[in-house]
Amino acid sequence: MNVINAIKYYVTKMTEESGPGMKVLLMDKQTTSIISLVFSQSEILMKEVYLFDRIDAAVRNEGLKHLKCIVFVRPTEENIRLLSDELRYPKYGVYYIYFSNIIPKTDIKLLAENDEQEVVREVHEFYADYLAINSHLFSFGISTCSKGLNWEKPYFERTVQGIIAVLLSLKKCPLIRFQNNSDMCKHLAEKIRYVLNQESNSFKFRQESQPILLILDRRDDPVTPLLNQWTYQAMVHELLTINNNRVDLSNVKGITKELKEVVLSAQHDEFYANNLYLNFGEIGQVIKSLMDEFQKKAKKHQKVESIADMKAFVETYPLFKKMSGTVAKHVTVVGELSTLVANYNLLEVSELEQELSCQSEHSTQLQKIKKLINDSRVRDIDATRLVMLYALHYAKQTSNDIAGLYSMLKKRNVPEKYTKLVYSILDYSGVSTKQINLFDREAVAKITKKLFKGLNGVDNIYTQHTPLLTEIIEDLIKGKLNSQSFPYLGNTVITRKPQDIIVFMIGGTTYEESLAIYNLNKQNPGTKIILGGTTVHNFDSFCEEIEATVVGTIARYKPRSVRDRSDFDHN
Repeated sequence: MNVINAIKYYVTKMTEESGPGMKVLLMDKQTTSIISLVFSQSEILMKEVYLFDRIDAAVRNEGLKHLKCIVFVRPTEENIRLLSDELRYPKYGVYYIYFSNIIPKTDIKLLAENDEQEVVREVHEFYADYLAINSHLFSFGISTCSKGLNWEKPYFERTVQGIIAVLLSLKKCPLIRFQNNSDMCKHLAEKIRYVLNQESNSFKFRQESQPILLILDRRDDPVTPLLNQWTYQAMVHELLTINNNRVDLSNVKGITKELKEVVLSAQHDEFYANNLYLNFGEIGQVIKSLMDEFQKKAKKHQKVESIADMKAFVETYPLFKKMSGTVAKHVTVVGELSTLVANYNLLEVSELEQELSCQSEHSTQLQKIKKLINDSRVRDIDATRLVMLYALHYAKQTSNDIAGLYSMLKKRNVPEKYTKLVYSILDYSGVSTKQINLFDREAVAKITKKLFKGLNGVDNIYTQHTPLLTEIIEDLIKGKLNSQSFPYLGNTVITRKPQDIIVFMIGGTTYEESLAIYNLNKQNPGTKIILGGTTVHNFDSFCEEIEATVVGTIARYKPRSVRDRSDFDHN
């Protein structure tokens, strides 16, 4: 199971089926993002696609009848209307139409009626209807999927379509398990089963074992998205934000024009692919090695003294130039991360975050939070997230000082959009109804501590926190995940070890959880796991999710205590 390979297969097939000759690729906004995540522009050009057009653009290309047009769009009502207009007055010679998901026969009929000039050669469904971020990670780019504890209808439909596309592209017809305390999980599970039944002919795959689709709710683990991250990919997203593999560095002081926006893609950047899971200290050492290697090659290129030297230079120059770009990009990114870590005192902040998420030392932690709130180097968002973690951890403790910390944030003039999160996070996670402390996890998980060293004194930071997702998947693999807390949809119960697991997180997943899935895949060679979410969060996007969710929240969400062993009983 590899979502990047699945998307690449479809795009390659599109470009090959239209035969040789010059082509234009006509897309919509979402399919543009889907393709750009897995293919560079130069790779698309090698497939004889010389022009890119947007069906929803205000200004379109002039008619070029000598070009074949490959249409790749989502089967939305708006796209059907735009495509009907396109076929009535075609700009290109012939059209090969590919929809990214299942399309109703009525829409096909409508397109046929508008194809008066008979320019359409083929119409297909190619199920590339999701953002493939890593080989085991996908997203739908939905920043806030709910209002209160209910789905926003357009985002519900988009999520259903996206998951169906993932299943079809991977050729999996799964059994469905879902988080029983979440109405949103149950609603999504039931709708997916309905579509599987309705489109049963499309899901007749030969399967060696029965795959599992596990649907989870972000609200059961509000801690993971609150933490600062220390692995390369996760850290870049937390501090700089990754948007469709692109990172905006335009605010970096003294940045060159070429580096104002950089692309971080494991598909097209070998250094990034090899190091995206390294922690901050390790990446510093690797960057130093990369610099040393580059400097050696640069000195070699300076010695052009003979015809043979010139020939060697010309032959190796493209690789040298590529390496030069890689070095410049990653040195800039890591340098900016290092600056932010130092300027915002993130080492001390993160250490306390880890303590709050994994240890119970109320008095000591309270004093440390007060100290950091008064530290001018600490950002407002970091002061806020510390108080949010404290509130989640100690809400049930009668001697807690949530109100006092909230007042300190107000006194510090932290904007209201952050201060209100202190109480919103309690509503979001339903902590007021929890009978047992969310953070008392020693009974169900070993706290792992990894010391990382090597860059600017990073020698005392512990990444103690383990996402709840890790424990759930480990129990699922062992056949020990409680069937009352995570029931099968229908009467089916499978006790044998699953080989293929697709996990979907309503309300967004994180790069920390992506790393957890990556490690679980390595530790369980007989099992393949992929992870998806409505979005991939950093702290800012998670705040938006909280704000949208707590609007009109009522007590229908029954939070599950991690410590409640009945949730993890052996079947």
